[in-house]
Amino acid sequence: MKKTNKALIIGFLFFGLVNNTFSQNEEVKLWEKVPSAITNETYKEVFRLNDSGEATGILKVTDPTLKVFLAKNDNQKNTAVVICPGGGYGVLSHYKEGDKIAEWLNSIGISAFVLKYRLPSDLIMENKTIGPLQDAQQAIRMLRKNAKEWNLDTNKIGIIGFSAGGHLASTASTHYNDTVYASDGTSARPDFSMLIYPVISMEDGITHNGSKMNLLGKNPSEALIVKYSNEKQVNENTPPTILIHATDDGAVPVKNSINYYLALKENKVPAEMHIYENGGHGFGLGRFGTHLNWPKACENWLIANNFIPEKEVYMFSYFKGNGEDGLHLAFSEDGYKWESLKNDTSFLTPEVGKDKLMRDPCIIKGGDGLYHMVWTVSWTDKGIGYASSKDLINWSEQKFIPVMEYEKNTRNTWAPEITYDETNNEYMIYWASTIPGKFPETQSTEDNGYNHRMYYTATKDFKSFSKTKLLYEPGFNVIDATIQKHNNKFVMFLKDETKNPVQKNLKVAYSDNLTGPYTKASEPITGNYWAEGPTAINIENQWIVYFDKYRDHKYGAIQSKDLKTWEDISDRIQFPKGTRHGSVFKIPASLFIKLKNL
Repeated sequence: MKKTNKALIIGFLFFGLVNNTFSQNEEVKLWEKVPSAITNETYKEVFRLNDSGEATGILKVTDPTLKVFLAKNDNQKNTAVVICPGGGYGVLSHYKEGDKIAEWLNSIGISAFVLKYRLPSDLIMENKTIGPLQDAQQAIRMLRKNAKEWNLDTNKIGIIGFSAGGHLASTASTHYNDTVYASDGTSARPDFSMLIYPVISMEDGITHNGSKMNLLGKNPSEALIVKYSNEKQVNENTPPTILIHATDDGAVPVKNSINYYLALKENKVPAEMHIYENGGHGFGLGRFGTHLNWPKACENWLIANNFIPEKEVYMFSYFKGNGEDGLHLAFSEDGYKWESLKNDTSFLTPEVGKDKLMRDPCIIKGGDGLYHMVWTVSWTDKGIGYASSKDLINWSEQKFIPVMEYEKNTRNTWAPEITYDETNNEYMIYWASTIPGKFPETQSTEDNGYNHRMYYTATKDFKSFSKTKLLYEPGFNVIDATIQKHNNKFVMFLKDETKNPVQKNLKVAYSDNLTGPYTKASEPITGNYWAEGPTAINIENQWIVYFDKYRDHKYGAIQSKDLKTWEDISDRIQFPKGTRHGSVFKIPASLFIKLKNL
């Protein structure tokens, strides 16, 4: 614990938001009226400054707040964590153990809320012992009550605390049913807790004396000491917990964490503990040595306990040559630089169709957890190939799906894709086919007389399929469509295959429903080159569309934030040599490791 710097102390001003209007990094007031408060006009909130004039802490908090750091996960409800900075219950280390921790949590997909809690004081509280707990309970309840506005999962609301903030976090984890103010009954129980070099006990010889005196006073009763020695308050309903401590902690003995861990294990509460050889006290995100690894240990623990999803790696399925040797896979960590797996050899050899090819392989992960793949089997067949896999290594028996057998004159079924509709738990498979004489107004002798339109079928199990129907008739020769969901709409990226006058570019169409109808195609979104085989993904709120610059024998890409204004980023991407028309998707890091080790 650092003593209050005797250097400069200046007034600390905050701005708050109320009435459920929330913005990133702004402060939200916890209370309309602070419970059990004593009005004291002379008690003013201030900064603690170091010798360089930097604010290292906050003192004399009277109006507690939550500072909002929302994670950027638009497609899922987020895990959230309330952050309790340390400071011996006499100051709040709001930056090192607050804002910096929030930024780390955001980096692993967690929404974070820095709690500026009241520090126990008889000058502003009727009962200073419960003041911080009131704020912690209210913070947990506020997250649950505003989960919709903040896009939070109400079953994944955790708490993290440092030093005395660790005592508050463990108090919130063991005293969540204590009635310390009049609430509306919303649960104040954290779903998990992370305790970093925490004060746990109030017992002499184990506790941090400054924290104990600030919270309980100079001469607390034995009953009060026992009540706030949180290792004694653990039961089977205490939240799962991870503890981090350094052996050489000279301020808060490591026995605090050890005793809490043993109590958790005795009550069969999931728990994990990391005790580092050195690091001392107050190391925040780390200073040196092995304790630098504690954030990664916490991330792994959160993943293992299903509080956050496993990190994902970008994958690209593609073919080479004419598709004779089958499926190739590449990976990327950023979506720009792609590297082949398995020395760019095939993961699956084609076995079905007239020509037994595996061109245009499209892979998605379905609602059943399987990876489903469709591909072009031949230049002149009336069906497509299909297989599934749990791990992209071992595949089901390959299947030929005769999607165009109802039209005897069909010339081809090219570039099939799959989109999963989670609302109906249904897969739509779609592709381009030419039926001679079907659309005479756009028939041409160019391109060997091909005049494609997009068709589709739907299935729930890849055993039975709906009747094939026309999906998109844009008034021109169209091929290579791929569909992504964006907000509440479906976005189709497609190729205008018209050769006279030459188009050979990518366009966009939209629909409220997966099966259409889709809007008129947009103006071209690609440049003065021939592009085909688009595949799209959203990376950090940027849409990237990859495509085969097939006349240039290389891959290109465009990027957009709004799906309207596009920037060509072809010079920033790198693909394995010879990559042809493929699809982009994501896999868990654990699966990627298996693939990389093949």
